[in-house]
Amino acid sequence: MPTPHEAEKQHTGPEEADRPPSMSSHDVAPPAAPSRNPCCLCWCCCCSCSWNQERRRAWQASRENKLQPLPSCDTCAPPSPEEVQSWAQSFDKLMHSPVGRSVFRAFLRTEYSEENMLFWLACEELKAEANQHVVDEKARLIYEDYVSILSPKEVSLDSRVREGINRKMQEPSAHTFDDAQLQIYTLMHRDSYPRFLSSPAYRTLLLRGSPQSSSEA
Repeated sequence: MPTPHEAEKQHTGPEEADRPPSMSSHDVAPPAAPSRNPCCLCWCCCCSCSWNQERRRAWQASRENKLQPLPSCDTCAPPSPEEVQSWAQSFDKLMHSPVGRSVFRAFLRTEYSEENMLFWLACEELKAEANQHVVDEKARLIYEDYVSILSPKEVSLDSRVREGINRKMQEPSAHTFDDAQLQIYTLMHRDSYPRFLSSPAYRTLLLRGSPQSSSEA
């Protein structure tokens, strides 16, 4: 003769008997597992956590469309002889000339230091931006492209400037990279600019505008 427990099990059927008991209104559900927070909030992109990896992938996907350097002057009219000569008067005059920047950038490319001009142009573009959401995005893209030690286009900045950028990146602004931009500007002025004035490219432009070449033409 079956026991009362066995009789109850036979009455409810095997499926209901094996089903776990339902929770009553007095039972307390176990606490849900806490969500995992990002392991770090740094902008250096050196952390291997999944949060940083996802952020870097998003930046990589949007970089081509959202951080294009200022347009070059490949289609600009040739510079006048006076303008070409003015580039030798000061580095400021060269950098304030759109066609001058284009010619100087081409020279930097031959010296494998074009990233200096690209960084300077990106900073100029950032300073002209008024939308804070766009500023945040562009500032992070500039950091990823030119400040991060993982970037192949990293520019040469001293530790003081880098530390300042890391602090400012907590709340980016249009002037986050002002110190870095000035340092790179000074580097191009002192290092690349004298060699540019002695380069065949610049000398060719000077000869094109000389009276002798004009008379020969």
